[in-house]
Amino acid sequence: MNRAKVYFTDLRAKPGKNLLDKLKKLVLEAGIKEIDFKDKFAALKIHFGEPGNLSYIRPNYAACIVKLIKDFGGRPFLTDANTLYYGKRANAVDHLNTAMVNGFNRIAVGCDVIIADGLKGTEYQEIPIDKKHCRAPKIAAAIASADIIISLTHFKGHEMTGFGGTLKNLGMGSGSRAGKMEMHSNSKPKIIFKNCIGCG
Repeated sequence: MNRAKVYFTDLRAKPGKNLLDKLKKLVLEAGIKEIDFKDKFAALKIHFGEPGNLSYIRPNYAACIVKLIKDFGGRPFLTDANTLYYGKRANAVDHLNTAMVNGFNRIAVGCDVIIADGLKGTEYQEIPIDKKHCRAPKIAAAIASADIIISLTHFKGHEMTGFGGTLKNLGMGSGSRAGKMEMHSNSKPKIIFKNCIGCG
């Protein structure tokens, strides 16, 4: 297996070279200009954050990528699928309101926000892959229908895998609610009897 190229920049900014300039340079260097965006729908898969939470990609970074894609003739939109758990991203109405509160809207980012699996998380396409653990994942319709998918991912800790990043953003995050249910179906509670105090 070939080693992957990793592109990195620091967070130092100075007059004439701010973080958005650095992001644009980084993305261009990584090869975004090699993608044929002309008249194609480009899904920018992103996590919009929860209300009161600040650990998500800032909208102005998303806007930088949106502008580049538009400059290359693409038709970008920001997207995520509804969550399986109850909260402010479990249906499209609350999810869109959360995105708006956190700064993701047409004015701030320059494109529309689309909740990929619809109002209640029921809009999906089964994509046949016929693998051991998954035969046909249920992928949120707007993501499955996109011509191009770009992952805008923040790094986070994760209770089951240690950390989550792009693979989780695309793999779990692109699933409809039914798809997420299937992905979590092997996650079963385990009791360590010697530590159990019989609390309930």
